Amino acid sequence: MFAEAFVLWGSPTTWLEIVAFVLALAMVGCNIREIHWGWPLAAISSVLYVALFWQNKLYGDAALQVFFALVALWGWGQWLRGRRDDGSALAISRLTRSARLWTLASCAVLWPATGLFLKTYTDSDVPWWDAFPTAVSIVGQFLLGRKYIENWAVWLAVNVVSVGLFAWKGLWLTTLLYALFTALSVVGWRAWQRKL
Repeated sequence: MFAEAFVLWGSPTTWLEIVAFVLALAMVGCNIREIHWGWPLAAISSVLYVALFWQNKLYGDAALQVFFALVALWGWGQWLRGRRDDGSALAISRLTRSARLWTLASCAVLWPATGLFLKTYTDSDVPWWDAFPTAVSIVGQFLLGRKYIENWAVWLAVNVVSVGLFAWKGLWLTTLLYALFTALSVVGWRAWQRKL
């Protein structure tokens, strides 16, 4: 899987990155359409990205992919059998004003904490930029699992930063993936607004 498939803009692209790329796109397509099969695709893609990111010293993103793989099982269960606090079936909804504030506060605390950890305990050359998508994605994953429409805004921010991060690392296929994710975040937001 680590064998070079082709060179893209001067950087080698492995078969591992290609397979992870295809599965990740299929996963987002399922999320937009509220198809629960996106969750197992997320788990498989995430496991593949752990290896790719670790190899490129993106430790925060590698750890995030481990988290994604584990949380995918929770998300799958939520989408199959999840309930709201009032007992109603899990459906697309909006966060309350206080929940939006908690979401922003969580991002504001997790980003610097993750960045400090990466700066202190790893040899990452981009600890703060690696930390942003790592930390904020944790919040986005929870919102997606509980079908809060605001998850798309969180993913939009994560994806925009990730495009720059992966371009810096020369992971061009993954840069393309996150550019597509950026556009799909807008598509998903609009699709869920119509359903809401």
